[in-house]
Amino acid sequence: MARIQRNQSCPCGSGKKHKHCCLVRQQAGHDPSPLQQMKVSLLGEIAKIQQAAADFKTRVYQLGVFIFFSMENGDAWVLEVTDSDAVQVAAQGQPHKPPVTEDNERIEVDWSHSFALQKKQLFITAYKDGKEQEIIAAPTHQISAALRRIIKLYPKELLNKVHIRDEEDGASA
Repeated sequence: MARIQRNQSCPCGSGKKHKHCCLVRQQAGHDPSPLQQMKVSLLGEIAKIQQAAADFKTRVYQLGVFIFFSMENGDAWVLEVTDSDAVQVAAQGQPHKPPVTEDNERIEVDWSHSFALQKKQLFITAYKDGKEQEIIAAPTHQISAALRRIIKLYPKELLNKVHIRDEEDGASA
């Protein structure tokens, strides 16, 4: 797993920079690193961003190749960087059931959209019908910064290995 940089968001989900959160306790010898003390769960992270949406708060953070964001209108999305996949996990403050299956070895997500950042705007395209729409008031500056961090943190070869294709039906895992 990649090393957490001082100026990145803390992986504990506090919304603070790592250097102002868990890093201080780690350096003082009080806590193990966040990566050691927590088993990361995609469903757990989705629940956190759904809560931010329910509180009508704008929040953006990344975890691995995922970007989680919520907006003041109560909507929340999860973006996956390697294939530009997206899924809405809350609308108007109400959580959606995440289309996620996870166990100790594998995470499967039934992505509903693709996403693209264009000229400081976030667009999503539904896989079902190909309809494209702009996500108005999306925190595109923060999302763009998270995308750049992910690309900088992970070598391209590693990002390409994130997906395993099921040989029988071509689905990705």
